[in-house]
Amino acid sequence: MTSSDIPAVNRLLKQAFHSVKAPIIDLVAIQTRDPFRVLLGTILSARTKDACTAAACERLFQKVTTPADLRRIPRTELEQTIYPVGFFRDKARHLKALPDVLDAKFGGVLPDTVEALCELPGVGRKTANLVVALGFGKPAICVDVHVHRISNRLGLVQTKTPYDTEMALRAFLPVRYWITWNSYLVSFGQTRCTPRSPRCAGCPIAAYCPSCQL
Repeated sequence: MTSSDIPAVNRLLKQAFHSVKAPIIDLVAIQTRDPFRVLLGTILSARTKDACTAAACERLFQKVTTPADLRRIPRTELEQTIYPVGFFRDKARHLKALPDVLDAKFGGVLPDTVEALCELPGVGRKTANLVVALGFGKPAICVDVHVHRISNRLGLVQTKTPYDTEMALRAFLPVRYWITWNSYLVSFGQTRCTPRSPRCAGCPIAAYCPSCQL
């Protein structure tokens, strides 16, 4: 795959995306249109399957929609609410610390840049980019394991880490594709281009993929 193939591949990935259930954070963004709840959902989703994240988000959003709500809820109740997401105790600790950090560093307002979001507890570049893209609707490239894996399989990048993949994609992927690139590739990685035994037969972008196992 070359850079000139990006528009065609993006169109095919978009079609595949709309033919299956969207990843959980896309659904949170669509349903709430709230960057803060996108942040909460993204924190919960780390190392957790979408079905578990969705159930935890539903329970959490019944109790928490603002930083003030997080400050009021006891940590033990917060842990019980988000269980059994992965590392639920650590995530509850980060969520409880969030209101104070927001107040101290950002005047209580959720920032809308990757660099600033990374100053929040429990937030790394992957989370920050996703919040900027889906929460604020600003160009950002979120690279998780799916984006890293598929971008390398397609030959778009030759990188060892998600951070390297993000920097490489930023260098040549047209900005108009940034916001949706994660959504399309996460969905594709969950449903077809899996880590092991990818479903190459019938893959809509097989013609562009040097790793296609047909």
